Amino acid sequence: MESLKDKIVCISGASSGIGAACAKEFAKHGCMLLLAARRTDRLETLARKLSSENGVQIRTMKLDVRNRKDVEREFSALEPPWCDIDILVNNAGLSRGLAPLHEGSVQDWEEMIDTNVKGLLYVSRVVLASMVKRNSGHIINIGSISGHQTYPGGNVYSASKFAVVGLTRSLKMDLLGTAVRVSSVEPGLVQTEFSEVRFRGDTARAAKVYNGFTPLQPSDVAEVVVFCATRPPHVNVFEVSVLPTDQASVTMVYKSS
Repeated sequence: MESLKDKIVCISGASSGIGAACAKEFAKHGCMLLLAARRTDRLETLARKLSSENGVQIRTMKLDVRNRKDVEREFSALEPPWCDIDILVNNAGLSRGLAPLHEGSVQDWEEMIDTNVKGLLYVSRVVLASMVKRNSGHIINIGSISGHQTYPGGNVYSASKFAVVGLTRSLKMDLLGTAVRVSSVEPGLVQTEFSEVRFRGDTARAAKVYNGFTPLQPSDVAEVVVFCATRPPHVNVFEVSVLPTDQASVTMVYKSS
């Protein structure tokens, strides 16, 4: 197992859900954490907790990955050693609505594409140059099984996650001949704020998504992310799907009630 002690790990969307869970797992391994998100109050609370529990160095960054100029400014301002990121977890992402395409909100479409696709590109672009120069690093994209299968009303969200699959596969080709690794971790149903965001704060509707079965928890996905990062240098876990036992596909979920 590759030691992660003192590795610099950058996680986007780190203020909650899978991002926060990844921060907790990497902190256990003694990593230096660069945590980025829009909600700095949550970031600061998480950073204080993890630093106290694990004795690791943590830096927070207020970041909206949709804003290319902000991404470029924030990362260009990083001084050594923080500018030499070892592992980038592209976690920032969201879904909005379940309307059929002909009734969909263009604003929702743009928010999903700007976050899930363009945001991933912006952050990867500014981080990769240093990795390639150092011939060392690891990009881990948080995808979704919705990047392989579609479902009613999932149109633009699924399209954005199909894009993540395509970008991950293309990036692996672009980096062939370097020691930089690329992984995609693609979860099924995970109990996070995902559905609350999709339904714009309708907690009752969001809760129904996870009723009647045991969904994944953010920590389950985080453990897979860290597994990818801790493989020996010659091993690249490229694509891995992780599902609840009660889920067989995007649309097939066994519910007891």
